[in-house]
Amino acid sequence: LFDLNLTAKIARIAGPLNDCTVIEVGPGPGGLTRALLAAGAARVVAIEKDQRFLGALRDIADAAPGRLEIVEADALKTDEPDLLKRFGAGGPGVVVSNLPYNVGTPLLIKWLTAARWWRSMTLMFQKEVAERIVAEPRMSAYGRLSVIAQLQAAPHLALEAPARAFTPPPKVDSAVVHFDPHPTGGCADIGEVERVTAAAFGQRRKMLRASLKAVAPARGVEAWLMEASIDPQARPETLPPEAFAELAELRAER
Repeated sequence: LFDLNLTAKIARIAGPLNDCTVIEVGPGPGGLTRALLAAGAARVVAIEKDQRFLGALRDIADAAPGRLEIVEADALKTDEPDLLKRFGAGGPGVVVSNLPYNVGTPLLIKWLTAARWWRSMTLMFQKEVAERIVAEPRMSAYGRLSVIAQLQAAPHLALEAPARAFTPPPKVDSAVVHFDPHPTGGCADIGEVERVTAAAFGQRRKMLRASLKAVAPARGVEAWLMEASIDPQARPETLPPEAFAELAELRAER
């Protein structure tokens, strides 16, 4: 991503960075990294596992002494709170990344379901994934990712990025989603939500009394659904995220 206008916009979407340590995953040759530093980030911790880009990142680090830390690692296996302890420049941690398409969703789930260490996240995904994150019930894109994201954060679609903005251009467009923490602090039973939504949306064309039967508590699927005031004949795409949170809570009580 070398479009200077676009990288500057992404940095602005993230908000004031002068008191923040920014975690950036997959910086590549550092187009967005430069924008984050230019926007005044106190420190950027760039996680990159492709050795081809490390030289370019070191050049950026040399031009911004003490403000860019390069971590050669797999972000899926990285302990971000530990990085903030080691390299943090004070203030909260935020995430700003043009995420590699192949790990974007797993990384997002990792960050959403872990103990909260971030103040905000500004993330670029394949446009289709971004639309799933912000989709509302009864929309075709609404699904498991929508539920988990909206229970754990307050996401909104902040910017669309056409394929021509990239070099070389991919076959799909991208979009930036900004995440603030959920106003209630998130769902306490997010592990249970993952199990319930996996079952529900794994058979999304079936009624809930059928798709959730395998994960129902001992009292039975229909009793469980009725306890949550949910019609057993409803389909998963009709339920708001809060309904799945209630089902998860009731299941955990079993």
